[in-house]
Amino acid sequence: MKLEGRKIYKGIAEAEAIVTKDGISFYGGIDPDTGKVVEVGHELEGQSITGKVLVFPTGKGSTVGSYTMYRMKKNNTAPVAIINKQIDTIVAVGCIISEIPCVDKIDISNIKTGQKVIVNGSEGTVEVK
Repeated sequence: MKLEGRKIYKGIAEAEAIVTKDGISFYGGIDPDTGKVVEVGHELEGQSITGKVLVFPTGKGSTVGSYTMYRMKKNNTAPVAIINKQIDTIVAVGCIISEIPCVDKIDISNIKTGQKVIVNGSEGTVEVK
């Protein structure tokens, strides 16, 4: 299944998806040293997003989240790509400065945790295998 969305940041990445219906705050919600979700009560609490295609509706929280994403990239704990239903500026800036392929305007209900996903940020497409 190929989904058409909007280009946010270029590049192509393929990995297993990790999906949540909850918004994500990279500042305070994710541990940048381990890549694990630490926000209490979050659907993905305790799970690692490292090396995965992270699929979530939108970001939330502080502008420091963009720099947390950059720190994760430098720590090798970042997701390989991000898919959003509707991106917010914090996640968009984080993807750009961290060079993480990203697409939004995607119906994320079509993607399930564990599926292999190819994100083409250059074309604005997502292929679910």
